[in-house]
Amino acid sequence: MTSPQQVSVSPKKGHTAGSAAALLMASALCSGLLGLVRIAYINDLWGPGVEQDAYRAAFQLPEMLAYFLAGSAASISLVTLLNRYREKGDEKGGHEALSVILSSMMAVLIAGVLLAEIFAPLYVRIFIKGFVVGSPRFVMCVTLTRILLPVQLFFFFGSMMSAHLQVRKIFIYQAFVPLIYNAGIILGALLLHTRLHIYSLAVGAVAGVVLGATLLNTLGALRTGLRFRPQINFRHPIFNEWLLLSLPLLLGVSLVKADEWILTYFASAGVGNLTIIKTAKDLFNAPFNIIGPAAGAASLPFFASLFQQERLEDFSRSVSRSVSRLFAVGMLVSACMIALAPWLMDLFRRGAFHRSDAKETSFLFSIFAITLAIWAVQGIYARAFYAAANTLTPALTGILATVVSIPLYWLLFKLHGLTGLAIASDLAMLVQTAALAILLHGKRLVSLSHLEYPELARALIAAIVSFIAAYALVHKLPSVTTHFGDLLMLSAGSAAWLVTAAIVLVATGSKLPRQILRRG
Repeated sequence: MTSPQQVSVSPKKGHTAGSAAALLMASALCSGLLGLVRIAYINDLWGPGVEQDAYRAAFQLPEMLAYFLAGSAASISLVTLLNRYREKGDEKGGHEALSVILSSMMAVLIAGVLLAEIFAPLYVRIFIKGFVVGSPRFVMCVTLTRILLPVQLFFFFGSMMSAHLQVRKIFIYQAFVPLIYNAGIILGALLLHTRLHIYSLAVGAVAGVVLGATLLNTLGALRTGLRFRPQINFRHPIFNEWLLLSLPLLLGVSLVKADEWILTYFASAGVGNLTIIKTAKDLFNAPFNIIGPAAGAASLPFFASLFQQERLEDFSRSVSRSVSRLFAVGMLVSACMIALAPWLMDLFRRGAFHRSDAKETSFLFSIFAITLAIWAVQGIYARAFYAAANTLTPALTGILATVVSIPLYWLLFKLHGLTGLAIASDLAMLVQTAALAILLHGKRLVSLSHLEYPELARALIAAIVSFIAAYALVHKLPSVTTHFGDLLMLSAGSAAWLVTAAIVLVATGSKLPRQILRRG
C-alpha cells in the first residue's frame, strides 16, 4: 500500500495500484458530487415526465452501438495487448498496434453511427416499449438519439488514448474525464435550456465528451510520446489478434449494461416511471462509481502484468485481496445509504420533482443499495479474466445471466411494478457475480480460499451495527421539512454511522481502517 506522500499526480509519472485506485476514487467522488448537482438541476427543470423520459431513453441506442462495436471491450483488450509490448520494451510496436486498431475501428464505428442515424425511429419503436409512435416522447427521443449518436466516435477515440495511458500507469487525465462530462451537461442546461429546452442536455453531453474523453486523453497520450499514424488495415496481424481477443466482449452482453436496457424497456410503459427508476439508479451509481469502476480500471494493468510475468499465486492473491477490501467497503457504504435514503432523496425535492417522486425514488434506491458490494466486485472478477487474456468466459457468463434473468425481470415487474424491477436487478447481479467467482476458482486462476474471510466478517458486523446506530439516531430526532433540515439529518446520521463503524472495525481487529488511511 502507498502512503499519502507516494500518491503521484504527475501526468508523466506512473502510479502504483494503490495510488491509481486512490486517484480514480477521488475523481469518482468529485464526479459523483457533480453528478448529484446535475440530477438535481435536471429534475428541478423537468421532473419525471415526457421530456426527461425521452432524454434518458435517448442514450440507449448510442451506448448500445458503442458497446457492441467498440466501447469498453476495445480499451480493455487493447490494455492487455499494449501491456505486452510495454513489457518487452517495444514502444514502436505498441504505437503501431494502437494506430491500426484505432483507425480501423473508427471506420467501422462511423459506418455504424450512420446506419443508427437512419434506423433510430425503428429502434425506439421496438426497444423503448412505452413510447408510442408519433407521441411527444417518441419524437423527442428520436431527435435526442440522433444528436447523441456521434458522441460515440469521440468517446471511442478517447478510450483508445486512455488505454495507452493506462499501460503506462498514468491515470491523471482519466480522472478529469467524468468531471468535464458532468460539467458539460450542467452548463448546457444552465446556458441553453430556455432556447433549446431538453435538447440543451444533449448539446452539453456532446461538448463534455469532446473536451474531456477525446481532447484531454489525446493531449495526455501525445505528451508521453505517442506516435499515432492513421492506417486502416483489417488484415494486419495485430488487428486480427485484437479482434479475436475482443470479439467475445463485442458480441457478448454484460449484465451491467443489459440491466440498463431491460429497466428502460419495462419502465418506459408509464410516463415518468423511467425517470424515477433511472434517478434511483443514478444515485446508486454515485457511490458505486467511487468504489467499483474506479478500482476496476486501476487494477487491470496490474493484474495483467502479474499474469504475464507468470506470477500466478500473486495474481490470485492480488485479485482476492482487491475483492475482499472492495466488498468490505461496499457493505459499509450500503449500510449508510439505506439508513439515510429518505433524507438524501428529499434533497432532490424541488421544482418539478415533488415529494411523492422523492419518496418513490428513495424506496427504489434502498433496494438497489443492498447489492452495492456485489456490483462493485463483479468488475474485479471480470477484469481478472481480461488480465488472463480470457474474454470468452465472462462474455458467455454475461449472456447466460442476461437470458436467464429476463423472465425474472418480466415476472417481478408484472407483480410489483418498479419495485419488482429493482429486486430483479439485484438478484440478476448476484447470480452473475457468483458465477464469475466460481468459474475463476474452477479454472485455478483465482482461488476462493484466498478471500479474506475474517476481514469480511468484521466488515459485516460493522455494517450491521453502524446501520442500526444511524437508523436509530435519525428516527429519534425531530422530523424535518426543509432541505437544511435534511442536511442536518444526513450529517448526524453519517457521523453516527462513521464513528460506530470505525469503533467496531478497530475493536474487532480489522485492518481496513489502516488501509483506507494509507490510501488517503
